[in-house]
Amino acid sequence: MSLTPIQPTDTRALFRPIATELVALLRGLAPADFEKPTIAGTWLVRDVVAHVVDFSMRRLSFHRDGLVPPPPKRPITSEREFVGFINGINADWVDASRRLSPRLLTDLVEKAAIELAAFFEALPMDAPALFGVSWAGEQTSEGWFDVGREFTELWHHQQQIRLAVGAASLTDPRYLHAVLEIAMRGLPHAYRNIDAVEGDTITIDATGPAGGQWTLVRRAGWQILSGAPAAPTACVRMADDSAWRLLFNALKGDAARGLVHIEGRANLADPLLAARSVVV
Repeated sequence: MSLTPIQPTDTRALFRPIATELVALLRGLAPADFEKPTIAGTWLVRDVVAHVVDFSMRRLSFHRDGLVPPPPKRPITSEREFVGFINGINADWVDASRRLSPRLLTDLVEKAAIELAAFFEALPMDAPALFGVSWAGEQTSEGWFDVGREFTELWHHQQQIRLAVGAASLTDPRYLHAVLEIAMRGLPHAYRNIDAVEGDTITIDATGPAGGQWTLVRRAGWQILSGAPAAPTACVRMADDSAWRLLFNALKGDAARGLVHIEGRANLADPLLAARSVVV
């Protein structure tokens, strides 16, 4: 297969169906299900649900309604301080939401996520981004990438809830494939400090109905392309389900190594195993 530039991933029409699926799931849960632990650190199901409400309402407020985001209490001068800032505002909302019932949280998800879907459906593909995608190392991003990042948030947090309550994953492979296409764009940033010879290639081969092949190429820095060369310098093969778990912080410790098969120069796979397409 030849290498080709990755085309923009249009996720605008995907928000409504997965938001609808999430509301249907939450409506069918018992109150005790909202207290179950998740793979999202110390967050329970109810905390993940509250976070979905939070980022959906923030996006509507800042993007649709033009509210200027409140400035941080102190200047942010590093990536680590930015991560701390984001984690702090996320935690503030989750803590406050523990005074809300599961029914009310679900009502808020329905209102916020469906309104967000309507907003994105009407947003032009080339509309400017509200925020740069920080986990891709971008201060300014294209609009479709900013929207796609929000889609990955909605999808992977729903997946955290489904895993916690024993519900089946969403079946349409379009959703996970779009998530992976967006997530792969963070890999050049993950490899930014890795020295390699010009022309070295690292292929990520995600197998399964939602999978695909993407290749990092060393060309005055790293670029991510679609497809795979005949003989990559390294190839990392994993199931599509393992790929999202890796990139969205759903694996603990060295668990990722047991889910991937590496061919070629194994050391070139190390940054991939540490890469994350979320703010952590």
